[in-house]
Amino acid sequence: MNQKIARVLGLLLIAAPFTMAFAQNDSGITAGLIAFAAALAIGISAMATAWAMAAIGTAGVGAIVERPAAFGQILIYLVIPETIIIFGFVIAFLLNGQVG
Repeated sequence: MNQKIARVLGLLLIAAPFTMAFAQNDSGITAGLIAFAAALAIGISAMATAWAMAAIGTAGVGAIVERPAAFGQILIYLVIPETIIIFGFVIAFLLNGQVG
């Protein structure tokens, strides 16, 4: 349980500089909250992608050692979680009003 709390606090510490960078252009609490939401969208999706790729990569290396013909299939499995971070970037840009 303590590790989960530490991870959430670490995520917030990582997201804080992004909110300050986005909020400098516009004054007001609304712009800051929107920037914080955008930073959380990118940060959480990046952490989820890293977590998924770590698990898939670890299992993939073991599978490739036993069966080298599975390289293409493992490569596809490693690329699929990258869509999570792409969705996070799209949501962040939509929140900032730069798209749409």
